[in-house]
Amino acid sequence: MKYSIRRQFSLIFIGLMAGTILLCWLLNHLFLEQYYIWSRSRIIYQAYDTIRQVADSDVYSTEDFQKKLDDVCRTYNIAVYVMDANSQTRYVSFNGGRELENQLLGYILGFYGGEVEVLEEGDDYVVQRLDIGSGEYLEMYGRLKTGISFLMRTPIESIRISAGIANRFFAYVGIVGTAAGGLIIWFVARRLTRPILELNRISQQMVHLDFEAKYQGRDRNEIGLLGENINALSASLEHSISELKTANNQLQQDIRQREAVDEMRKEFLANVSHELKTPIALIQGYAEGLQEGVNEDPESRSYYCEVIVDEAAKMNNMVQKLMTLNQLEFGSETVSMERFDITALIRDFLRSAEILTKQAGIQVRMEDYAPVYVWGDAYQTEEVLSNYFSNAVNHCKGERQISVTVLRGEGKVRVGVFNTGDPIPEEAIPHLWEKFYKVDKARTREYGGSGVGLSIVKAIMESMHQKYGVENFQNGVLFWFELEES
Repeated sequence: MKYSIRRQFSLIFIGLMAGTILLCWLLNHLFLEQYYIWSRSRIIYQAYDTIRQVADSDVYSTEDFQKKLDDVCRTYNIAVYVMDANSQTRYVSFNGGRELENQLLGYILGFYGGEVEVLEEGDDYVVQRLDIGSGEYLEMYGRLKTGISFLMRTPIESIRISAGIANRFFAYVGIVGTAAGGLIIWFVARRLTRPILELNRISQQMVHLDFEAKYQGRDRNEIGLLGENINALSASLEHSISELKTANNQLQQDIRQREAVDEMRKEFLANVSHELKTPIALIQGYAEGLQEGVNEDPESRSYYCEVIVDEAAKMNNMVQKLMTLNQLEFGSETVSMERFDITALIRDFLRSAEILTKQAGIQVRMEDYAPVYVWGDAYQTEEVLSNYFSNAVNHCKGERQISVTVLRGEGKVRVGVFNTGDPIPEEAIPHLWEKFYKVDKARTREYGGSGVGLSIVKAIMESMHQKYGVENFQNGVLFWFELEES
């Protein structure tokens, strides 16, 4: 991502770290030497206080005094020379104190010449910076009221070297620290932005109305709370969209219903009268024959009764289908739009129809499809599948195979039911969806078909505003319908 939070966070951190280190390095470079000089001068003042206290008590020869000055000289690299009013040596440091004797005498007598920068003057001391052949030094000399004279010197060159070394070391450490810190913050930022990217992926799926993905993080921070809210929003949107689709379908049905209801009633009554005329006539004829005793033998009477029962059963089946069709066409049955797995619905139906296909000696095939979610009325969709499958069983010939397919593309899912057998005559295909139309009336009557099943399919698919159809192949027929993919 061009404007990745991870990248911005890392660059800001690295910039702050590098800026802080650079600022510290600059302060060291400008003021470290002065600070060292000031710090050394404080040490010299401490040694001065020690000498003054000893001068007031006159305990130069004690071990405690010697030890104190030895510790100061050893720790801070200070050379010290002290003499009394009689020019007798009282203390000489082990690190070059003897070399200061002549210089102290020169200061006292006033004949020492050289490049000297006086930094501070007190009542009985002078602090100065001088440059001699061996380098630069910081000195304090003076003469106390008790007659004690002293000279203390510490080299400044070593301070400069130490400051330079410290600055270089700080620069190296800063570079390494910035690089290491940058790598660490890069991985830390990656850990922090990973759940944000996961939430982004979920939100993108929600944009395409896919509400299956849920945030699985267990964080207890703000990101975890956002993930829980995203999950709640996903569930709420799915429920709202389901209700909106249901309401939208209902509204479209209501608009069409008022315009078509009168015409549908007239057509329905005419079709029912026509289709029930034949079975009623058969039932009446065979019943009158039984009443008049046309055939007295039991076998004939049994045959007459079987015909009457068979025709009555066909009439009952036709009435049930006509009632279902009437409810669909008049819009009295609400289409409930919901999101469901179409492959699971098909597998459940095929398991329930397994006994029927085994009895008919038909082999049913369906690939192992992954779950495919669609929008539609699950109950009505199963009714469409049942009508297609019943037709396939009744017209299956040849290899006696039925194949069920689920194809996805362009936001739609097409379900097909193919059966081996004779193709449908081309001139009959446009009339298949009409009520009571039968391609082969003799065969349809043989298995009890009413000619209403495909009309029910048409009514259901149009109530969901989806496509349906049929295709001929050399070895069989394919009926299909489409649903909107979720």
